[in-house]
Amino acid sequence: MATIIYPSPIFGPVKSRRLGISLGINLLPGDGKVCTFDCIYCECGFNADHRTGSRLPSRHEVAKALEKKLEEMSLRGEKPDVLTFAGNGEPTIHPEFDGIIDDTLLLRDKYAPTAKVSVLTNATLITRKKVFDALCKVDNNILKLDTVDPAYIGRIDRPTGHYDVEKIIEFMKAFNGNAVIQTMFLKGVVDGIDMDNTGDSYVIPWIETVKSISPREVMIYTIDRETPQRGLEKASREELDRIVGMLEAAGIKATASY
Repeated sequence: MATIIYPSPIFGPVKSRRLGISLGINLLPGDGKVCTFDCIYCECGFNADHRTGSRLPSRHEVAKALEKKLEEMSLRGEKPDVLTFAGNGEPTIHPEFDGIIDDTLLLRDKYAPTAKVSVLTNATLITRKKVFDALCKVDNNILKLDTVDPAYIGRIDRPTGHYDVEKIIEFMKAFNGNAVIQTMFLKGVVDGIDMDNTGDSYVIPWIETVKSISPREVMIYTIDRETPQRGLEKASREELDRIVGMLEAAGIKATASY
């Protein structure tokens, strides 16, 4: 099984399906995975297969490495479209996340003022004030909401601690429209259980919830690389386009990555 473990604290730039030319910022160790979800589709693999004893990069180390990379790109005439917090797990786990966001915004303004700052987060920690406030500062806080069905969340996202989807949704609403929702659609059978979340029994309640959150955009996507769980399949272009159409009919801007 092929998995991807990203360097730390800076990787890329890489071509992102959703964001363009992205310079990655990985606040987790470069030799393992640390996450509050253990998603069965994660390109980094299962948490248990990539445990690390390494410490997280410090705020100073992140800022120093980011400035060095942005200086190098500037000298070559390269400009990132986005600075993306992603990598080997959940970036908001980092205890200095809020300060790192402040540093990143300053460095962006100095070296790449046209670039957006994006955070890919599973939203498990948005109930923490420092995390919530930091996410309010970035250009794109991209919040995961794969479904509103707690049982399905337990099967696909597999939270590592207590996860109350209704509480998370209330905090998503508190962004007052300054948020992007990100959702994975897939199919397949795992341990005899149908994992297809493209049908109306999942999609319609999810759309109703998205409407209540009122994000400025929804990004839906499907499997792009090998997954740690066997038996999973891509959602089709037609299925994703149907869901985008349903979102647009509800007045919600939406894009799909195939």
